Amino acid sequence: MARKYIDCRDYKGDVPCTVAISADTDEELLEAALQHGVTVHGFKDTPELRSELKLEFKEEASAM
Repeated sequence: MARKYIDCRDYKGDVPCTVAISADTDEELLEAALQHGVTVHGFKDTPELRSELKLEFKEEASAM
């Protein structure tokens, strides 16, 4: 199973950020990305933000 990730550098925002987050499931990744966005960037947890974040999910290339 390929891990998924989101890279904050790819997301449009006011604060430059180099954090990348990865997880095995979309649900885990979404919760971690939401927590980061709300805590660090001051975003509000809305259905729109959740949808936007999901669009930024990418699959990691296999290490093998």
